[in-house]
Amino acid sequence: MVLAVLEAHCGVKLSGHDVYLNVAGGLRIQEPAADLAAAAALVSSLVNAPLPTDAVYFGEISLSGAVRPVAQTSARLKEAAKLGFGRAVLPESARGEAGGDSGLSLSTVGGLTSLVADIAARGSPRGNREPTAAEKNATPARFRRQEG
Repeated sequence: MVLAVLEAHCGVKLSGHDVYLNVAGGLRIQEPAADLAAAAALVSSLVNAPLPTDAVYFGEISLSGAVRPVAQTSARLKEAAKLGFGRAVLPESARGEAGGDSGLSLSTVGGLTSLVADIAARGSPRGNREPTAAEKNATPARFRRQEG
């Protein structure tokens, strides 16, 4: 489902690729909170833009591309801080639930398009290189649906 939403709402064309997502320790992801992390990892790989190693991502992605809050936001942030993470990327609407006592630097995203844009901006500079598959296939900004 995450792949379909990335393609439909963000212009990230993954249908021509074999996509594999490895989860540490062979865990099974059965919770929607992993949606945002999976999307960030997939886009990061496609545009060759490493994600920050000290960041944790969580949030549910809707079919419209909105990023929704998940249960137990403050508990997730406290646990992330205990595990040594320095920052968290979470749904914009969950900022109020986060509280300020986690010790993490918080970044929020309201929709998948803003997450994709942030990650793509960290990608390789365009310079004199061939454009990546994501750059070749990305929908121009003027044709993308506006969130809100």
